Amino acid sequence: MAMEKNDHTADKPHIAVSAGILLNAQKQFLLTSRPEGKPHPGYWEFPGGKIEAGETPLAALVRELYEEIGITVTQAHLWLQQHFDYPHAHVTLTFFQVTGWQGDIIAREQQQFAWQTMGHLTVSPILPANVPTLQALAQEYGVYDTTLSTDA
Repeated sequence: MAMEKNDHTADKPHIAVSAGILLNAQKQFLLTSRPEGKPHPGYWEFPGGKIEAGETPLAALVRELYEEIGITVTQAHLWLQQHFDYPHAHVTLTFFQVTGWQGDIIAREQQQFAWQTMGHLTVSPILPANVPTLQALAQEYGVYDTTLSTDA
């Protein structure tokens, strides 16, 4: 599928990202902080990363979650795809809801992680590209008062 670029994104690189919304039995979701050395260090996001050439979004998700937080995904389903323009790139984000994994979550990239409750975030700032996803997730679970801070 060809993607049309408008004038303000034509000169930016396109980055394809796969991200996981890990959901535990209490319907909490996991956010991780971006480590030093990456754009927006300290901002909170769903774990995941760039899709490599020849890799499917699901394969990228499985690889990235193992590399970043040390888990092996056993159950995930495609949930949402969104596009976001940053000053440095146009990003396509493919989100999976992950409801099964093996292993304990560990911070392999010296990042922080925190389980969050729908509509009641305790971490900030949130990476701007993740704000619409958090809002969609909250609506899916019937939480409609979602005030989010991005401070980008």
